This record gives sequence, structure tokens and C-alpha cells, in this order.
Amino acid sequence: MKITFYGQNTLLIKIKDIHILIDPFISGNPLSKDKVDIQSIEVDYILLTHAHLDHVLDAETIAKANDATIVSNYEIAMYYQKKGLQVHPMNHGGKWDFDFGRVKYVNAVHTSSFDDGTYGGQPGGFVIEGEHKTIYIAGDTALTMDMKLIPLSTKLDLAILPIGDNFTMGVDDAIIASDFVECDKILGVHYDTFGYIEIDHDEAKRKFFEKNKDLMLLEIGDSLEL
Repeated sequence: MKITFYGQNTLLIKIKDIHILIDPFISGNPLSKDKVDIQSIEVDYILLTHAHLDHVLDAETIAKANDATIVSNYEIAMYYQKKGLQVHPMNHGGKWDFDFGRVKYVNAVHTSSFDDGTYGGQPGGFVIEGEHKTIYIAGDTALTMDMKLIPLSTKLDLAILPIGDNFTMGVDDAIIASDFVECDKILGVHYDTFGYIEIDHDEAKRKFFEKNKDLMLLEIGDSLEL
């Protein structure tokens, strides 16, 4: 499993020969728009945690260019189906076996609406199993006790957590979240894109290190492999 970071909450995950794009916000991201060419991204699936613009901005464009399937909650899936796109609707607690592995849609505490005001359903996160590895993508969320349910059914190899604060968990709550999901290997997302969520990288890493945890902050375009 290879995971490439494209800024904010945008990730490209390669499992087998399948490419899964998470929350595509590239063309409007001041940190990534000049570093990542959305026309060159090849994807088979696009997974959306919720409907906010900084998570769905490029979803329609990329889906059309790649004939990709959008996977999200029912409301988001129907929003894109009406636009003629392929979709796979899910909802909280449900799981599905795709050709790349298993996906479970799990709880998140946040809001969710499209930029035009359309209701985007309830936000969520994803637990993805593939190539004998399991990752948790929290999406935009507050710290929630529901995270404790995840290790009851699966052992995580990586937790992808928002750490920018203000709109989501900050570093301190993300450390607690890593305890809840019983995973000490963390990829931080949702930071630095806007003034509200700028963080001190060294301090964030130090706080995780002091709790015997590994916080990874990738440069845009960089990858890690599990």
C-alpha cells in the first residue's frame, strides 16, 4: 500500500494496481495547486469524507476524466449521481468489499454541506483494508469516543488524523485519538492550508514523540509505503 500526500486531506492510495483518491482539494489549495496537476492524476475510486469544498472541490472534474466511482455517504453519492457520475453510496457502520479491499464507513463529528448549500449528509471516516494492511482515515472530526470502536474489530497499521485545530482536532486531541484507535503510527493531515489551521511542525512532532508515537508530516507530493 502506497500513500501520497497532496495537501490538506487529499491522499492518493495505491492498493494492488488500483488508485483511490481521498477528498480531492488541489486546484483551490494555495499550497498544492502549483505542485500537483489534477489532469495527470489517474484514479479508479474517489472517497469523500464529507461535502465541504476543501474536500470535494476537484472530485467532479477528476471523476469525469477518469470514469472513476465516487464512494461516500448516501446524500453525497446521490448528489454526484444526479450529475451523471458513477457512485457507490455507504452509511455509518456499513462496509463493502471492493476490488482493492474492504472499506468501512465510520463516524465523524463535524458538519457537512456543499458550497451551494446542498445538504451533504452526516460526515464520516473510512477504515480501509488492503494488501494485508489496515488504515483509518478520520476525515474532519472532533475527538470522539466512537473511535474506541475501531480496534474492537481491526488492528490498524496507520491512523490518518487531522491536527490543524479550530475546525477539527488539534495535536493534543489527536494524540488521545491515537490512543483510542490503538495506533501509534500517525499521518497528520488538515493543517497549514489556511491561517486558521497553521501549526508548529516541530512542536507537533515533539508532543507525539513524548507519548512514544510517530507523527509523520509529509511534504506535498511525498509518499509512504506500508
